[in-house]
Amino acid sequence: MVIAAPGSGSGKTTITTGLLAALHRSGTRVSPHKVGPDYIDPGYHGAACGRVGRNLDPHLQGAERIVPLLLHGASTPEPADVAVIEGVMGLFDGQLGTQGFASTAHVATLTASPVVLVVDAAHMSRSVGALVLGFASYDPQVRIAAVVLNNVGSVRHEAEARAALAPSGIPVIGCVPRVKEIVVPSRHLGLVPAAERSPEAMAEVDALASLVAQHVDLPALLDVARTAPPLVDEAWSPRTAVAGPDASAGGRRVAVAGGRAFTFGYAEHTELLAAAGLEPVGFDPLVDPELPSGIGGLVIGGGFPEVHAVDLAANTVLRSAIARAVDDGLPVVAECAGLLYLADRLDGHEMCGVLPVEATFGSRLTLGYRTATAVTDSVLSERGQVVTGHEFHRTSVAATDETVARAWSWPSPEGASHTDGFVRGSVHAAYLHTHWAGHPALVERFAAAVA
Repeated sequence: MVIAAPGSGSGKTTITTGLLAALHRSGTRVSPHKVGPDYIDPGYHGAACGRVGRNLDPHLQGAERIVPLLLHGASTPEPADVAVIEGVMGLFDGQLGTQGFASTAHVATLTASPVVLVVDAAHMSRSVGALVLGFASYDPQVRIAAVVLNNVGSVRHEAEARAALAPSGIPVIGCVPRVKEIVVPSRHLGLVPAAERSPEAMAEVDALASLVAQHVDLPALLDVARTAPPLVDEAWSPRTAVAGPDASAGGRRVAVAGGRAFTFGYAEHTELLAAAGLEPVGFDPLVDPELPSGIGGLVIGGGFPEVHAVDLAANTVLRSAIARAVDDGLPVVAECAGLLYLADRLDGHEMCGVLPVEATFGSRLTLGYRTATAVTDSVLSERGQVVTGHEFHRTSVAATDETVARAWSWPSPEGASHTDGFVRGSVHAAYLHTHWAGHPALVERFAAAVA
């Protein structure tokens, strides 16, 4: 089933996280999923049900892979009893100019999933009926099967809203009251990731589980999920997505950055690295003094280095080790946070000095889907390769050496060509996030560079 909402800020993540945790508590095996490219919500999903959160994004992965990826997540590491898919933004909001491509409704249609609509009732009562009726009739391919009212102020408020929904025939299976005590903190790119605040995050997840279990009819919710028809596609497999392991790689280890500063990553990436014959090994740039031993490659994904710049700068031993490894030709792929970490400086703090780049934090949010073309041959892509990706950052970078090659380009809204990222020797670093399940050739090329 899909948990959706009329718009952002309705409480989708709150209700979904509480629902996942409440079902997990009851002994139900839950497979958590998130529509769109977001890394943060899946972290809370994983904390709620003890199973890694996975993304479903037609732009990043290809619409034809959505059902196979859903089936893969729902069967890994063991078959789940129910798959819960949290939506993104409003139910019908997708890629701009595409009439809803990659929207929650698009994913619900691809997966034939019934939709549970979370409605923030804080500032309405009878109008809830009109709102839900409009959403239910907007697209006949999208089936709104139930409603959860959020931020209900009183018994009278609940009764009025329920009465307004009665003529629609869509059942209300939950009324969640306004609770000021449970607040998940946010900052410049949304919620603070669960991995950065594990004890507090788990306490909030437990509180949400109790809240949802008390105010949402969980058996009715599972009955909604049971109305979904069977899915006939084959589950996606990392072993068939990439070419067979390169024997010359010899099971080489690949260091993958993690810890509180680098929390953004897709589960399928490490699965694909392993399928390509490599051994992903985690490390924490905040605290580890050295790179893992015996590595043949380095992956530094997204996160919040701007928040942890002082501590990253203080780990001079590791920064020097990374610079030496790059000088020795270590293949490196870095996305967004990784780009900032490899720069000379971030907000004046010394970083790895691998790229002739100055990075600064600003107030402008850069957010959106991109279709990019590789400008330069690199350890990740060959020149001319086209990929889909997304940007999500409030920092900017300026090259101090204009001769350094760029990584990607795409048309800007003004019609000019926008360039992103840098390729220098064995390093590919850019703001653009890609999902390797949608572009397994990137993994194959990186594995070949490691080999």
